[in-house]
Amino acid sequence: MTEREPGAAGRPESLADLLGGRRGAVDATLPPVAFAAGWLLAGRSVAVGVVTALTAGALVAGWRLRRGDRPRSVLVGLLAVCVAALVVARTGRAEDFFLVQLLANAASTLVWAVSIVVRWPLLGVVVGTALGQRGRWRRDPALLRAYGRGSWVWTATYVLRVAVFLPLYLGGEVLALTAARVGLTWPLVAAALAVSWAVVRRSLPAGHPGLRRPVTPDGTPTGHSEG
Repeated sequence: MTEREPGAAGRPESLADLLGGRRGAVDATLPPVAFAAGWLLAGRSVAVGVVTALTAGALVAGWRLRRGDRPRSVLVGLLAVCVAALVVARTGRAEDFFLVQLLANAASTLVWAVSIVVRWPLLGVVVGTALGQRGRWRRDPALLRAYGRGSWVWTATYVLRVAVFLPLYLGGEVLALTAARVGLTWPLVAAALAVSWAVVRRSLPAGHPGLRRPVTPDGTPTGHSEG
């Protein structure tokens, strides 16, 4: 891209600036860590682990609301913790606290891959929504191709998580699952943001005006949002 898009300290805008994914990913690791800590310190008590995880989830939700996060996003995060706690409370198996995460990553792998095949790459959907473009970015062949390539990076992250989580889950490795959840959440999200951004930028032809100004088929750049 030749145009420098607005970012902090005058640097080009990145996907992290647009999506803020790393901060939310850090928050998502706290309830699983709390579950594992409570479970282990209480002599492998599932009940204590569940209470500790729910407490951590509620505190995270309160903190996110205080800092101005969208209520819907906060409630989705809290609901995920509640569902995981309910599953493990029903089964009594500590490793089942991570079952929802495992299934969610398997489903995400499929959804992201299908989105690319049907030419609605989810990276474009997410960024386009954040920029208020609706589906206008799809009318720019270069952007559509770039978002498709960037979406494969995110698809790979879900494949990696499933490949790591599945054998640990089947082996009942609760502490290893916790470590994997931390290591494959915010560090992996940060890496995916950086790599997919680089892929998108390199995929755009020289002279392209950038993500905020999709180019119509006749070569005319459009504004950054739709009225």
